[in-house]
Amino acid sequence: MQPGEIEYEFGVPIPGLILPEANWARTGVKRLPEPGPLDWTSFFGREAPVVLDLGCGNGRFTLGSALARPDYNHCAIDELPMVIRYATRRANQRGLHNVRFVVKDARTFVASHIAEASVAEVHLYHPQPYHDPRQTHRRVITPRFLADVHRALLPSGLLVIQTDNPDYWSYMVRVIPHFFELREQDGPWPDAPEGRTRREIIARQRGLRIFRALGKRHDDLDRPAALALAGSLPEPRFRSRGPWCELDRWEESHR
Repeated sequence: MQPGEIEYEFGVPIPGLILPEANWARTGVKRLPEPGPLDWTSFFGREAPVVLDLGCGNGRFTLGSALARPDYNHCAIDELPMVIRYATRRANQRGLHNVRFVVKDARTFVASHIAEASVAEVHLYHPQPYHDPRQTHRRVITPRFLADVHRALLPSGLLVIQTDNPDYWSYMVRVIPHFFELREQDGPWPDAPEGRTRREIIARQRGLRIFRALGKRHDDLDRPAALALAGSLPEPRFRSRGPWCELDRWEESHR
């Protein structure tokens, strides 16, 4: 595509315009340092509030947010190198110097690379439900993961969550309020009325309901109490059947 052109995906514009090559950014992180808290100022080359996009897919949300909020740093991760390549190319072409893309799984990244109280927002859109009973242990939304996100967020920090899977959502709304003050979002996000992510766009075009919520960190919950709470809450063990499962299979074959 040429500079100034708009890219489309499933009929919906991808945020931003392609810039002349001289204005491109370098947003891909080839290798993280050894496990330990990242120094965000060194990581981005400037000091600014940090937004994490966990399981970012092809980066649609991060592109839109980084364009709309240039005064925020955006770190987006996914464990699939292929989707990170798509995301990095698009962010580079849009000159988004406030973005970094990393190949990593969410649980390891939050637990091993994020300092306590160092992140303003954590976004998690359409986490994989893993329908195969042999893989349910890979579900990312667990009590321990929520405790780790709680640790990573600044006071009054936000967790933004979204799914089209009603069984996963039922689990989330039972467990998340132990760590966050949860407020459900009625209808699409105002900044992206056609969908913040590729998955949301496809799900809505297929008539699936989208579940959305904002969670504000419980600041009166300290780390020992959060860990004790995590140890007492149920793991995400549920069975899921419905058209959302068929969409999961379709997505796996159309990445």
